[in-house]
Amino acid sequence: MTTLDNVKSVYFIGIGGIGMSALARYFKQQGFPVAGYDKTPSPLTKKMEDEEGFIITYEDDEQKIEDCYKMPDSTLVVYTPAIPKDNHILNFFKDNGFVLHKRAEVLGLVSRHKKALCVAGTHGKTTTTTLLAFLLKNSHVGCSAFLGGISSNFGSNLLIDSHSEFVVIEADEFDRSFLHLTPEMAVITAMDADHLDIYETKENMLEAFEAFARLTRGKLFLKKGLVLKTREVDGVYAVEEKADYYTANLRVVDGSFVFDYISKDICIKDLRLRFPGRVNVENATAAITLALYAGVTADEIRSALPEFKGVARRFDIHANSGKIMYIDDYAHHPQEIRAVLSSIREMWPDKKITVSFQPHLYTRTRDFYPEFARSLSLADEVILLDIYPAREQPIPGVTADLIADRLTVPVSRVTKADFPGFVQEHVQEGIFITMGAGDIDRFIPTFTEMFNRKL
Repeated sequence: MTTLDNVKSVYFIGIGGIGMSALARYFKQQGFPVAGYDKTPSPLTKKMEDEEGFIITYEDDEQKIEDCYKMPDSTLVVYTPAIPKDNHILNFFKDNGFVLHKRAEVLGLVSRHKKALCVAGTHGKTTTTTLLAFLLKNSHVGCSAFLGGISSNFGSNLLIDSHSEFVVIEADEFDRSFLHLTPEMAVITAMDADHLDIYETKENMLEAFEAFARLTRGKLFLKKGLVLKTREVDGVYAVEEKADYYTANLRVVDGSFVFDYISKDICIKDLRLRFPGRVNVENATAAITLALYAGVTADEIRSALPEFKGVARRFDIHANSGKIMYIDDYAHHPQEIRAVLSSIREMWPDKKITVSFQPHLYTRTRDFYPEFARSLSLADEVILLDIYPAREQPIPGVTADLIADRLTVPVSRVTKADFPGFVQEHVQEGIFITMGAGDIDRFIPTFTEMFNRKL
C-alpha cells in the first residue's frame, strides 16, 4: 500500500492494543468511519466506545462486521500480528479479497510526510517517547505523536498538531514492525534479547536493530554500552557517566530527581524530574537530546520537565501512605523488572517490597525463566500468577513454576480468582507492586480502592 486515496472506512483487528488504538484514533480524527474487534473489553476500549464513538465488538464473529467495512476496494483493514491465525474475523477479510496491513506499515505511511523522531529499544522506549512528545508539545516546536502508552499529562496515546513538522513515534521491534518507519532522527534505548518467538536468536534481533539504524536518515543516538556494527552513530548517552550526552550531579531533592544535562554544546543545570525511578533519568537524557536537536530550547526543557507526570502503567503510584504504597508497572522483561525493583529499593531502602507478577507468553517464560527469577528476587516477597498466553498455545512443561522454583525469596503461587483476597489478607505494609503485560492491570481499580481504604 502506497496511498490512502481510495480509503473510505477503516477496520482494526485488535483495536484495543495500545499502538492500534492510537492509529484508530488518528483515522477517527481524520473523519473516517472506524470500527474494530478486540478479545476483551478494557478501560481503553470503554473510553473509545463511550466517549469517542468507536464501534467495537468482542465476539470473534464475522457477522458482527457492519456492511460498510465489507468492501475490499474501499476498506482499509489493519491488524496486529498478536491476533491468532485462527481468528474468524481475520480470516473473513483474508478469504474475501481484502489486502490486510500491519499497524506499523500504515503508521509508516501516515507519518511519512512529517519528520519522524523515533524511539526504539527493548525497554525504556514508551517513557522516552512520551517524554519526548511532552517536551516538544510544550515548546514552540510542537509535534504529533503515536505513543505506546497513555500519557498521564494528555490522557491519550495520540497527539495531532497539523502545524508542526515533527511526529514522535514509538518504534516497536516486535515482528520487525519498526522496519516500516523512516526516521528523521532516532534513539535506541536497549537491545536485550526479547521476542525470541519471532527472532529465534538474539543475533537475529540485533540484525533487525541494525536495519532500523540504517533506515535513519539523520542523527542516531544510542545508550552507552550498546554497539552497532553497520551504521555510525552521532553520540551515546548515559547517567552519571561521561558520554557525548550525559547527566551529572544527580540527587534527590524533596522527592524529585535534580540533575545537570551536559553535552559538548550545552550544559543545563538543576533540571528537575518528578517522575520516580533512576532509569527515568536515563530516559529523560535520551528525550532531552532529541528534543534539543529538534529545536526545543534549554529554557523550554527546564520549564516543561518538572510537569511530566509519566505514562499509565509505568511506575504508576495508585495509593500511598506512611504504611503502604501501591504501584503498578508494565514491566514484563527481566531487565525491566530489575530496573523497577532497583529504583524502588534505592528510593525506599527500608520498606518491605512485595511484587505480584504475571508472566507474559509461554515462549518468553521458556526463554528467560532463570533471569526472571533473579530479577524478581530483588523483592522481599513474590506473588506469582499463571502465565498470560496472549496469542500463544501452551508449551508442555512451561509454567510459572519454572520461575517460582528458582526464586531466592518467599513466593506464593496464586490464581487470578484468589488474587484479590490473598493480597487483602497478606499485604499489610510496605510497597506492593502489580507487574506484567497481560491482564493483571484489570486488578488496578480493586487494589487502588483496597489500599486507599487502609490509608
